[in-house]
Amino acid sequence: MTTLYRPGARIDVNDTMQTGYSYVLEAPVGEDFADGFEPFLTPKEMLRRGVFEGKYCNDCRDELPTDWFEGAKLSDKPDPSLNCFGVKSRQSLEIWREKGWIIGPDPRGWFQWYCRYYLGRRIPEVDAAQIKRWRAFRRHAGQIRANCIPGDLLCRPRQRQALLQWAYDPFI
Repeated sequence: MTTLYRPGARIDVNDTMQTGYSYVLEAPVGEDFADGFEPFLTPKEMLRRGVFEGKYCNDCRDELPTDWFEGAKLSDKPDPSLNCFGVKSRQSLEIWREKGWIIGPDPRGWFQWYCRYYLGRRIPEVDAAQIKRWRAFRRHAGQIRANCIPGDLLCRPRQRQALLQWAYDPFI
């Protein structure tokens, strides 16, 4: 990863959903996470395993490290077959907006927040809200454990895909 992503670096964002936004990295990449926030996967690992039907970061690659996209499963159009579990498992951004799930300066939602947080951006109020949402998502892992034979990856594939998209271990 280049020295571009180091504490003190300023990241300028100009893509189709956000222009004129910038942030300063306050923590080293992948370090100094809030207590109790321990994602199983990095953003790079998530992109490689197949998330969001390949249609998530297409126009915002300039903001993120180029190596995150090496081997990533991407598409110009949503393609559920690119998802790790081969199923559609996402709601539209419109629904996210209606539900109030877009928090702070991250118009693409949780994964965009996680990418920026992973890089080292810190916004205490936004971080606390997103980490609270991440913690609440663990209930899906509990449902898989309660309803599936361990290792049966065909059991609850949508829930497993959703866990992957929230940086949890979907292979439980």
